[in-house]
Amino acid sequence: MSQAVESLVERTAAFVRDELIPLEQDGRWGSHGPSSELVDDMRSAARAAGLIAPHLARAGRPALSMRDTARLFRAAGYSPLGPVALNIAAPDEGNMHLLERVASEAQKADILEPLASGFARSVFLMTEPDNGAGSDPSLMKTRAERIDGGWRISGRKWLITGATGARFAIIMAMTEAGPTMFLSDMERDEIVIERVLDTLDSALPGGHAVISLNGLVVADADVLGEVGQGLRYAQVRLAPARLTHCMRWTGAAQRAHDVAARYACERMAFGKPLIDHEGVGFMLADNLIDLKSAELLTDWCADILDAGGRGSQESSMAKVAVSEALYRVADRCVQILGGLGVTRDTIVERVFRELRAFRIYDGPSEVHRWSIANKIKQDIAAQG
Repeated sequence: MSQAVESLVERTAAFVRDELIPLEQDGRWGSHGPSSELVDDMRSAARAAGLIAPHLARAGRPALSMRDTARLFRAAGYSPLGPVALNIAAPDEGNMHLLERVASEAQKADILEPLASGFARSVFLMTEPDNGAGSDPSLMKTRAERIDGGWRISGRKWLITGATGARFAIIMAMTEAGPTMFLSDMERDEIVIERVLDTLDSALPGGHAVISLNGLVVADADVLGEVGQGLRYAQVRLAPARLTHCMRWTGAAQRAHDVAARYACERMAFGKPLIDHEGVGFMLADNLIDLKSAELLTDWCADILDAGGRGSQESSMAKVAVSEALYRVADRCVQILGGLGVTRDTIVERVFRELRAFRIYDGPSEVHRWSIANKIKQDIAAQG
């Protein structure tokens, strides 16, 4: 790690410790995520500290490698508020990555710049209810119809993270040429937030919404990339996005472990500290094994992306292994804390809920395992 990156990671860790952890009991962090007011306050503080989207190339500053990004995101993720404050949370982080690589210069000026500056949020409209597209994008029901000078989009989306308060949307819809991505402002009468779902997790602003697209008209200039190439662009976004989830939540799991370890060293039971009881001490030892495994697997996949690889299978492997390892860590931490672990007096209960949800979004473990198994079958067939 270069001296500049090391300094950035240290400043991030200090910012999380001094500015964000005290906000974890703020009443503005509700069941649908931190409020817009809390997000603005945190980002103002991050902006003053020079920590808004610090992984991006901006104002003469080079972009971080994926390996260095992993170190930064783990430090930011030590509080679930960290990624939101630094503007490196989903879905914006993945959307910015996609826009950097696919958007036109005009689209970058209009959408990417306010996103990267942390003055706006965005959504990615792909998943659908009513037996529509989810892990299987071929089931997509949202349609984009060609009209004079543009497109008319109709359909429904759900589990759309951050919809409430978002300014921009990337919309996946089916055209005659195939799945296509479109850009739109969210403040359109034809975009209706039907409701915000009550979900297990609550770290991201805006919650997860059900959205109707009621004949939304967009111009030809609002097509992101080329017509019919939406699934290919989704892969540009998805592999790095899976990995950055692993980075952020490794930081949160480390925080839960630290809370549980301190408690186990201070709490007395049956004449000695909890950690001296093997049932507890061994759980903490297993935590370290899982945390280090998650870190190494993430860094391995990051190296593949840094070398120019697509990382599709590798990111699937990382997503499965890391999400399940981190969930085991959080589960053990709840158990070690006992009754305290199921209260919100510590961050552990919240981290536990977030990590359970992580095993579902960006592809549940079963879908990734199916994809990996299919690749094994293809490789064997190719060998003859």
